Amino acid sequence: MSKQNYERIWATVNAIPIGKVSSYGQIADLAGLPGRARLVGKSLGQIPKGRKVNWHRVLRSNGQLAFDKASEQAQRQKGLLQEENVVVLNNRVNMKEFNWRPDLSELLHTLQF
Repeated sequence: MSKQNYERIWATVNAIPIGKVSSYGQIADLAGLPGRARLVGKSLGQIPKGRKVNWHRVLRSNGQLAFDKASEQAQRQKGLLQEENVVVLNNRVNMKEFNWRPDLSELLHTLQF
């Protein structure tokens, strides 16, 4: 997959404000890659060392963390979200409460591909 698509995904993920989350599918749509939710997941696993990407703000569409509840990654993601005042219960976030819903002006000013 092209590095340009990864860059678009990472920029979109970094646009999610503190205290908000998004789904893999929503990130794909906003990055101009509709239907490529799996690519979003793949790109988050390919973040170069030293590159800051707020991967912890991306969840499954039902609000569930993508990692097994007992895993080290799930505990890290949960901790990072809780530091941002996102409530995580049973490895899940209430998407109605915490989902990022950017308006057009926010997208135009934040995402510039």
